[in-house]
Amino acid sequence: MSATAILVFAKAPRPGVVKTRLAPLLGAEGAAALHARLVERTLATVRAGFFRHIDLHGAPGIDDPFFRFCATHYSAALVAQTDGDLGARMLAAFKSALVRHPRVLLVGTDCPALTARYLRQADRALRDGSDAVFTPCEDGGYALIGLNRVDARLFEGIEWGGNQVMAQTRARLTALGWRWRELETLWDVDRPEDYDRLLASGLLDDHRATV
Repeated sequence: MSATAILVFAKAPRPGVVKTRLAPLLGAEGAAALHARLVERTLATVRAGFFRHIDLHGAPGIDDPFFRFCATHYSAALVAQTDGDLGARMLAAFKSALVRHPRVLLVGTDCPALTARYLRQADRALRDGSDAVFTPCEDGGYALIGLNRVDARLFEGIEWGGNQVMAQTRARLTALGWRWRELETLWDVDRPEDYDRLLASGLLDDHRATV
């Protein structure tokens, strides 16, 4: 069991709030149901990675029955996300977790191509001396960030949701003088074409992909 903690950032699966770009294809209820499946897949993958500590950071708040089910079923501690933009919320989460754990990985739930083996590679990068590790995404963002130290400059002033997130982050890492590693670039599920790719990949139903 790795001493590295994993934080999973997730939204409650509320119709009309999550996966809104997929609603024209799947309907609001269908898009929310897909989101819930992606959250559960992420938690199953994390659990399969043999990490000792998993925090499920829920938004908005942690009172949703879905979060309570996930916390029980996947042995995760429930934590409410703080206020602010994504950068502020990730910064707060890392600051809190790194007080208690030597290394921390943080993932979202939109990247079904993340596997347990991939998570262990990220963990190994931190254990081998990198200050940070990332999973770049094809859309210009990242699906995973791992740190063994934290600095607010890594998160402030980033254009979250844009196609320059990873590029801006690289510039911050260079300015900080940190050593970092980037793993294989993966893809998110956000748009109708991503859903078609998801169906073709078989990832959502292939439990072996969590290995």
